[in-house]
Amino acid sequence: MRTTWEEAGWEELGAGVGRRRMPGWDETVGAVVGATGVLIVDTGATLRDGARLRRELRGIAGRDVTHVALTHPHFDHVLGAAAFAGVQVFGAAGLDTYLPLAREELRRDAVSYGVDPDAAAEAADLLVRPHHLVSGERTLDLGGRQVLLANVGPGHTAHDLVVLVPGTHGSPEVVFCGDLVEESGEPQAGPDAVPGQWPAALDRLLALGGEDAVYVPGHGAVVDARYVREQRDALSRRFGVSRR
Repeated sequence: MRTTWEEAGWEELGAGVGRRRMPGWDETVGAVVGATGVLIVDTGATLRDGARLRRELRGIAGRDVTHVALTHPHFDHVLGAAAFAGVQVFGAAGLDTYLPLAREELRRDAVSYGVDPDAAAEAADLLVRPHHLVSGERTLDLGGRQVLLANVGPGHTAHDLVVLVPGTHGSPEVVFCGDLVEESGEPQAGPDAVPGQWPAALDRLLALGGEDAVYVPGHGAVVDARYVREQRDALSRRFGVSRR
C-alpha cells in the first residue's frame, strides 16, 4: 500500500511532484513521479539520508528512483547520492570532473557543519559523479511526464542545474532552483560562487519558469516569481552588478 506525500513527511506541490525539507540544514530534496520513472532532485548530506529518501519515495511512488539530478556540488545536496545505486545521475557540465577534486573539501565542509566524521568520510569515499552532463537543456521522460533539466548558471556555484516540471491537471509549473534561490536566509556566496553572473542566472531561471510557476528554493519555503526577482535585484546590489 502506497503512502501519501504527507504521510511520508513530504510536501505535495502538484500532481506527482513533491519536496522534502531535510532536518539539520533545511536543504530541499525534490521528487517527480511518472508512470515509469521517478526523479529525485538532490540527495541529502549522508548515505543515511539518501537511503531514507529512497525508502520514502518507494513508498510514495510504488517503485524505485530511476533518475537523480544534482543541482550543485555542496555536501548537503550531493553526499547522499551513493545510496541510489544503479540510478542515472545528471548534473551540470563540468560536475563530473569537479566532484572528484572537491572530495576532501566536501568531507571537511560536512564535518564542519556537524556531520559525523565517519559518515562524512564514507559518503565522500563513495561520491557519485554524474553519468549525464547538461550544458544547455535536456528533457527526461519519466513515462507520461517530461521534466526539463537546465544549466542556467554559473551563479551560486560554477555548476548550477535547475529542474522544471511542467504543470498537469491544473497544477502549476514547479521549478526546483537549488541554492540559486534561498528563502530561509540571505543567499550564501562561498568561494566557489560566481557573483557577477548570479543575477543573470536568475533571469534565465525566471524565463524558464514564467510568472505563474512555483519556485522551490534550495533552503526555505516555496516562493513565487516576484520573490525571485526581488532576490535577483538584491544580489545585483550586493555584488555591484549593473543591470540594463
